[in-house]
Amino acid sequence: MRYLFFVFCFLNFSFLFSQEEDEYSLPVDSLFREDQFYVSVSYNLLRNSPTSYSQYSFSSGITLGFLRDMPISKNRNWAIATGLGYSYSDIKHNLKVIPSSPNEYSIDNSYDRSKLRLHYVELPIEIRWRNVTYKSHKFWRVYTGFKLSYLFSSSSIFESNANDYKLKNNNDLNKLQYGPYLSLGYNTVNLYAYYGLNSHFKDSKIGDERLQLNSFNVGFIFYIL
Repeated sequence: MRYLFFVFCFLNFSFLFSQEEDEYSLPVDSLFREDQFYVSVSYNLLRNSPTSYSQYSFSSGITLGFLRDMPISKNRNWAIATGLGYSYSDIKHNLKVIPSSPNEYSIDNSYDRSKLRLHYVELPIEIRWRNVTYKSHKFWRVYTGFKLSYLFSSSSIFESNANDYKLKNNNDLNKLQYGPYLSLGYNTVNLYAYYGLNSHFKDSKIGDERLQLNSFNVGFIFYIL
């Protein structure tokens, strides 16, 4: 009986040991994927602004979506990714829009509340480098890409003691936005930056000065799975 007990323990130990060995001897090119859901929070700085234009408080930018991770190297450190997302910008500034035909634009600091809200559907594509392994989800990453954004809803709001104005889906806004972006960091802490190559407005003017406004977002991005 003692002999059988010894054999049983030996076989059981060998089985557990072989399981552990197999677990840690998986091939490097196991079919793992990384960072397929993302959320970013950023501050939206507007570039190419007209004279006397200013922002106040915190002009926020939020993005979220899904990216299909497609490794292109055997160790899966290099990958490309493409996907679908949503972005929201809440720009607080001193730009007043008076709905008319055509719309009238001016700089007015008498506001109680003045903002531009933008909602986009996004199509990002990026090249990814990370020093990930199948054993750990904590790694350095550098992702750079380009995204195309389609504006599907907007609203301009100006409220003051004298007048209140609100304009939905302003036709003077460019429907398409596009530009490069970069994210880099370690584990859950990642810096994020995006620069819009085209302006938010088409051909609108304040006096003789063209109204453009290009987005420059700086903040943090978080990846899940």
